[in-house]
Amino acid sequence: MSSPRAAAPRALHKAGHKAAHKTVQKAAPPPTLRPARKGGAKPASSANAGLSAQAATLAAAIERSLADGDIHALTPEALQALLGAACKAYAAQVEAGQAVAALAKRTSVSPTEVMVTASGLLRAANLAVFELGMWQSWTGR
Repeated sequence: MSSPRAAAPRALHKAGHKAAHKTVQKAAPPPTLRPARKGGAKPASSANAGLSAQAATLAAAIERSLADGDIHALTPEALQALLGAACKAYAAQVEAGQAVAALAKRTSVSPTEVMVTASGLLRAANLAVFELGMWQSWTGR
């Protein structure tokens, strides 16, 4: 049995570039994605506002620790939990139809930090940059 990674290049090669491109555009999104909720996003509740305030406070505390040179302020497990929750929250909002940017326009995050993090996320999910590019072309995201 072949993996989806191995099967996709063979299918593209056999079908030819133009035929494969037409097939790719009609492909369904990966099964791990949830369809957008009907009715759009929920309005923010006071509980959500409290959670958002806690997240902003935590982010500021992490930024201060890093500015002070403490790169070990978070354990690897805590960092993994935060990244995982942030990924899930971001994906849920995007899939619900909200036009939310992953980072603020004026952010202190450098392009190198973005690429290091993106590479780590792809590696953690056992994905290649090629697969990301194909998914983006299928979904327009």
